[in-house]
Amino acid sequence: MNIVLWILQALLALHTAIGAGWKLFNSEQAVPTLAALPSGVWMALIPLELLCAAGLVVPAVAPSLAWLVPVAAIGIAVEMLVFSGVRLRAAAEDNGPMYYWLGVAAVCAVIALGRLFVAPH
Repeated sequence: MNIVLWILQALLALHTAIGAGWKLFNSEQAVPTLAALPSGVWMALIPLELLCAAGLVVPAVAPSLAWLVPVAAIGIAVEMLVFSGVRLRAAAEDNGPMYYWLGVAAVCAVIALGRLFVAPH
């Protein structure tokens, strides 16, 4: 289980870092329903996502910081759930992006629960 969690952590860290880079070059208007987010919030997500991505992998070199993994995973999950809530509030007809965000949140939950209860560092 430890190996599976490390693989998921690495993939989620990569996904989150790429998402932060995407936000840097695309405004919240790139996803129409996310236009409800103020521009300042959109830009504040970039360093938050980069910190979460680092928090997922830094325990590989600093095991004493293992507590960061569930915190980072929960932080990313909250962001995905907020995006899903904004999408629901906008009453968009196509819920494809929301299903994607909920899938990412589910992976985050697996990582957080796995690191807290199944295979702590």
